[in-house]
Formats: sequence, C-alpha cells, structure tokens
Amino acid sequence: MNLDFSSKNISFLKIHIIGFVLSSLLIIGSIISFFSFGLNFGIDFKGGTLIEIETKEDVDISQIRSALNDLSLGDIQIQEFGSKNDILIRIEQQSGGDKIQQNVVEIVKNKLDNDLSSPVNYRRTEVVGPKVSGELIQAGTFAIALAVFAMLLYIWFRFEWQFSLGAVLALVHDVILTIGIFCITQLEFNLPIIAAILTIVGYSMNDTVVVYDRVRENLRKHRSLVIDQLLDLSINETLSRTIITSITTLLALLSLYIFGGSVIKGFTFAMIWGVLIGTYSSIFIASSILLKLGVKRDWNNKNTGNPGTNYSNFDN
Repeated sequence: MNLDFSSKNISFLKIHIIGFVLSSLLIIGSIISFFSFGLNFGIDFKGGTLIEIETKEDVDISQIRSALNDLSLGDIQIQEFGSKNDILIRIEQQSGGDKIQQNVVEIVKNKLDNDLSSPVNYRRTEVVGPKVSGELIQAGTFAIALAVFAMLLYIWFRFEWQFSLGAVLALVHDVILTIGIFCITQLEFNLPIIAAILTIVGYSMNDTVVVYDRVRENLRKHRSLVIDQLLDLSINETLSRTIITSITTLLALLSLYIFGGSVIKGFTFAMIWGVLIGTYSSIFIASSILLKLGVKRDWNNKNTGNPGTNYSNFDN
C-alpha cells in the first residue's frame, strides 16, 4: 500500500470552513456536556477507598457485591482486571474523617474473609481523603495548563507568534474534545486520564510541529505560491508521515485496550481518542488557523502588504 502523498495535490484548505464548523460544533457539545453531566471523577479526585484483592479460587463478582452491600457503605464498584481472580473494589467516601476510612478497610476485609469460600490475598489498599482529592484536581489542572503554556513559548521562540497561537489553539481543541468525550460517556476520570491528556498534548504538538516546520521550509523554497497552496503542499508532503505514525500508534493502543484489562481501559480509550483527534487537528485545524492569522515570509518588515500574500526574503 502506497502512502506517499508528496506528489498528490489534496486541497485541504478548500474545506477548512467545514473543519472549523465541525470542530466548533464538537467544542460546543463538549462544553454543554461538561456543564450538564460533568466528569465522573474516580476515587483519586472525589475521595474514597480502593482495595485490590486476589482470590485463590474463582469467585463470582455477584457474591462479593452481595457481601459488601450488607455493610451499607454507599456506592461500591467491583470489577475484574487481568484474570477472574484479580478484583478491584472501590468504595465511596464515608463521612467522619480519615479514621472512619481506615475502619472501612478493616470492615471490608473481615466481611470478605468470613463470607467468601476462597482465601483472599489483599494486594493493595488506598484511602484518599477529600482534601487530598481536591489537591489532586488542582495539581492535574495546573499540569495541563503548564504543559500548554510551555509549548506556547517553545513554538513562539522556534517559529513566530502565528505558529505559536495556531499550535496552542489546536492543542486546546484536542483537550476540550477529550474532556467532552469523558463527560458524554461518563467513563471514570482519574489520574491516569490526566497522564493520558498530557500525552495527547505532546503527541498533538509533535504532529503540528512537523507540519509547521515544513510550512516554514516551503516559505523559503516556493516564493511564488500563494499561502493556501503552500499550506496544502506542506500538509501533503507530511501526510504520509502523519498517517503512518497514527496507524502504528493506534495498533499498539488497540492491543492495550483489548488485552490490557479494565484497569487501563480508561487510559487507553483516552489515548485512542486523542490520537484520532490530534491527527485530525494537525491536518485540518492547525494550518487553517495559520491561514486565518496570516503567515508571511518577512516577519520583520512591517511594510510588506497584507499578511499571507507578500513574500519578501525570509532568510535575510
């Protein structure tokens, strides 16, 4: 299969309005779903107790759920991961402070030891209080904002402000749509999802920089091309690299999603969605933003005419 698009002449900029409209609708939908449904925060962010157990023999999850429901501890989530003997138990935050949370762990252990026919090995227990969960939300938000700001500065120094603003707007687009899909699907939003979003930011930025670097190179090489033709040429020249990178990344992520177990399903789902959205934005959104902002060869000469139409000597 030939994925070399360098000799093709696909006019992406002719349909940039469609891309803008589609992205605008998706962003509006994400914002509406955020305020309507909100994020389904996991124990990392809303507090609670997590217990990871291993049973020596196969145990029906319904048996564990029935045993724990007798304790009246509120919302309890039970799921298998890895094998049928590996079970993850999440219990909602209990009122009464940290001491009550620790007591919940002992109560659950005693209940499982008495009611289950199979011996239980307690691999891990975690108790997250409301103060810690609040700090984690702030830290996660700060990490994403800092990453986006640092990349804004990097692109600004490497290219020019039009490139910097275009790349960051494409990043914000990807982050908003990722958060939006979690609001719509109500998948659990926890710390691994923050890690996934940060990875998406890096992946999307890398894709965009590849295209922008080719744009800068073509601004020097093709002095007679108008800006929309030059942007189309740059996208076509980097398209095979973008598609091949995305396909190979998606193959690895799909394997993790199918065979990796339920513990990393949220992370891999976010990554799969992020790779798809990042590829879309680097092709249809980032360069279209450049077209709207106005990109020209001579950044220092203020008397070069309209941005994007006058190409003076970029190298001097």
